[in-house]
Amino acid sequence: MRKINLTLLIAILIFSGCSRKEEVLLPDNPRILVLMYHKIAQEEAENLYERSKTEFENDLRYLLKNNIGVISFDDLENIKSSGKMPITHSVIITFDDGDRSWYDIAVPLLRKYNMKATFFLWVEKMEQHSFLNWQEIRYISNITYPGGIKPFVFGSHTYSHPFLEAGKDNFETTGEYYQFLDWELSRSKEIIEENTPGEVSVLALPYGDGAGNREIIASAMQTGYKFIRTSRNAVIRNISELDLFDLPSLPMLDDTEQSEIGYYLNH
Repeated sequence: MRKINLTLLIAILIFSGCSRKEEVLLPDNPRILVLMYHKIAQEEAENLYERSKTEFENDLRYLLKNNIGVISFDDLENIKSSGKMPITHSVIITFDDGDRSWYDIAVPLLRKYNMKATFFLWVEKMEQHSFLNWQEIRYISNITYPGGIKPFVFGSHTYSHPFLEAGKDNFETTGEYYQFLDWELSRSKEIIEENTPGEVSVLALPYGDGAGNREIIASAMQTGYKFIRTSRNAVIRNISELDLFDLPSLPMLDDTEQSEIGYYLNH
């Protein structure tokens, strides 16, 4: 491990809330991990895919304590272009579906620790019971940190949350299948862009279905996406592994220990 004064890490840790001027250890082989959340429960989680408010805050504290940087997908694109990994372990915080707990719980805690995140919307469900409404989404998307940085970005989880690859058998022709992909990806993108600033550039695959599928990737690229986040469990170890259209993630479930973050980053 290399040693360096924390003041030299500001560019990497700027949104991780770390301000201690102390000597920290830098990993010899820094890695990048995408964290995948769903609903944040006020009390105890009611199912495997929920994470309690207490555990979520403990996750954020774990990142701070271990000097793990919090970056965005745009940062990831810059890393890819530079050909150099960050000097610290880094994570991207993401959320799937559009639960209202993001507005009530997740965003306030992220702001408390000065962290950023990407939220993937199941667009068809917006305005329905327990999901966000567009006014709340616009509020989140317009939150601004010092320096004019908007830390919260919205991406697409498609319009109707279908199986993108397994659903191919429902279509008689390849052309019909491509029309289905184009509509799911483009319509969701259009609606989100109508309600939030900036361009929607990140797609999260529903159910993780279709990771690495060339037809889905081609449709995403044609529709204007620059990233696809999958549900494939893995960590990004180096630039050669960094495929922006096949990004792995770690699901943060009810029974996920904070130590799993460290395990993925250090093994």
